[in-house]
Parts: sequence; C-alpha cells; structure tokens
Amino acid sequence: MTAETETPQAATGSCCSPTGSCHDSAADAGTGAVTTVYEVKGMTCGHCEGAVSEEISGIAGVTSVKAVASTGLVTVASQAPLDEEAVRAAVDEAGYELVGRA
Repeated sequence: MTAETETPQAATGSCCSPTGSCHDSAADAGTGAVTTVYEVKGMTCGHCEGAVSEEISGIAGVTSVKAVASTGLVTVASQAPLDEEAVRAAVDEAGYELVGRA
C-alpha cells in the first residue's frame, strides 16, 4: 500500500543517492528540485500513509509526497531543502514519529 500526494511540477529524473537526495547541490542550483527520503515510525496501513502525506504536503515548497507503510519510508520532493523540524512537526501532527533521514 502506498499513498502519494503530488502537485504539478516540471519532470525531473531520479538518481537517488545514499544521502536520500536525488540530486547533488550543483544540479539543484539550476532547478531547485530536491528529493529527500525520511523514515517514519508507526505507519501500518494506507490510512497512515495518507495522514502523513497530507500533513507533509502542507509544508511550503513541497511538490510531492509518497509514503510507504510497509517500509516506513516517506519520499518528499520539494523546491528547496526542507527544515527537518518542519517535517518532524508535520509527522507529529499526523500522529507518527519522524526517525530522521533514511
């Protein structure tokens, strides 16, 4: 089960790195696109995925969110790097725990 929230954006390629970012900072300088993967504790079903996705989608600059309960991973695309405390607050508001970047 997965829940995905997406807003229209320019197409970008994926080249995910071990740091959870799909683009290096040099590539981001021109497009401003950043993809970060977070680990969230407590998601068990589609409802959980939707709740987390909805809250994170409310953060300014977020363009898409994909949560996967079975892995606990949440992939967030944004126009610029996000403040981890804002992500933590959104996940907390949804009723789950942000472990950190995956």
